[in-house]
Amino acid sequence: MSFNETSYPSRSLEFLHISNDEEEEEEEKEEEEKDQARLTPIPKPPPYTTPLQAKVRLDMIIAGAGLGGLTTAIALRRRGHTVTVFERAPDLGEVGAGIQIPPNSTRILLALGLGPYISPHTTSPSAIRLRRWEDGSVIGLTRLVPDFEHKYHAPYYVVHRANLQLALYRLALDLGVVVRLGRGVRTGGYDGDRARVVLEDGECVEGDLVVAADGIKSDARKLVLGGVDQPPREAGFAAYRAMVDTDKLKDDPDVSWLLDNPGQNLWIGDMRHVMAYSIAGGKSFNMVLSHPSSTDPSTWRQETAVQEMKEHFKDWDPRLVKIINQITTTSKWPLLSGVPLPTWLSRSRTLLIIGDAAHPMVPYMSSGAAMAVEDGAALAEMLSCITSRSELSSALDVFEKVRILRTGQMQEASLVNGKLWHFGDGAEQRKRDEGMGREVERGEGGDGVNPNQWSDEVTARWVYGYDAEGEVRKAWGRSGTLDSTEVVGTKL
Repeated sequence: MSFNETSYPSRSLEFLHISNDEEEEEEEKEEEEKDQARLTPIPKPPPYTTPLQAKVRLDMIIAGAGLGGLTTAIALRRRGHTVTVFERAPDLGEVGAGIQIPPNSTRILLALGLGPYISPHTTSPSAIRLRRWEDGSVIGLTRLVPDFEHKYHAPYYVVHRANLQLALYRLALDLGVVVRLGRGVRTGGYDGDRARVVLEDGECVEGDLVVAADGIKSDARKLVLGGVDQPPREAGFAAYRAMVDTDKLKDDPDVSWLLDNPGQNLWIGDMRHVMAYSIAGGKSFNMVLSHPSSTDPSTWRQETAVQEMKEHFKDWDPRLVKIINQITTTSKWPLLSGVPLPTWLSRSRTLLIIGDAAHPMVPYMSSGAAMAVEDGAALAEMLSCITSRSELSSALDVFEKVRILRTGQMQEASLVNGKLWHFGDGAEQRKRDEGMGREVERGEGGDGVNPNQWSDEVTARWVYGYDAEGEVRKAWGRSGTLDSTEVVGTKL
């Protein structure tokens, strides 16, 4: 396997090109970069204030009450827009599993006022520990507490997805967002020529802008692409998702230590990995187990999934196997990845796609939901920059270009993480482990060049220090001069 350089800021692949003779020189350079990084800290956001109110108040229609749709609704409503959300599901129930909320997303959500709604349900993991597949030995380390909060001015949370969605829903209602459950947009119900949707019961609703945040199968994507859809493609992997009651782990000294020091643990090996962490106030142990899969998902049988899952990891760290053996139910999902689309907007500029409808990605950077949150905050900021309705189309063009660049590069970074984690034992794996091992020996991380993208200083600053609102504001200040040729895709 070979890599080219990434299109996004990163030094995580340099270990593949460093010879033994260069290692000492590289360590000296690393020390210099650490000093420079400390001299140029990421600016702390200003104190929380009421956001800039929109000079042009719009009637916004949002399809989808998922994380991206609700965040967008909240951000727009706080700027003064009228917002109605249409959601096909009759209620927002206990669906999903654990989800990570990194600082670039947490910063936005807390600024939107979500803190009181979500804080009872979050856990702040102390660190991410990358472990060797065979014996669980720690080969990589990213300290989250207090390092990430100090660097990026926001915590790194894990939470049950349902708790996050319900918190967003309650905040949206309190702000005056109208959320109509059980009232989804019907198939073929989007209009490419005007801001109008037709609901499943035949009702027609019009506004000033329709935002389709209704997921990976959104009909709106095909419409904005001129009738030729570009759906995400199977990435060659699938994931088992499961949760284990922590009461089953507390009395076993072989595994109870995972609960004593809450953190994220990632076992990595040949074409497979397992991510595990506690959620729900420590009551549940969330697990995602990724493995190769080239079969048609329509042939999968969920009733045999548990046994198949155990077979995939039977020779891994015995302690991990003990936990896997506690799993009684699981679901298997194909992992899909898109590529940067040529546009997110209909020609009329009245229909916009965001979130998974626009930029699906594999979960290896834990950034799919974070990108949807950034989309919503950036859109609200962008629309607050205009002073007349005549500027709406230009503002949406600027938003689109900034966000296609950002999310396209995150799609790439997610795929790169999968490559980094999935080396089989051999020369590349040993070089990777040596590169990550220096931070383990020091007991700290995140201050230099590292194959661990969470700890590579350049990559982490790009991922977690990103200011979604500031970037669109700056682009608007440049009068929309961001060239579409800057939008780049995967370079693997």
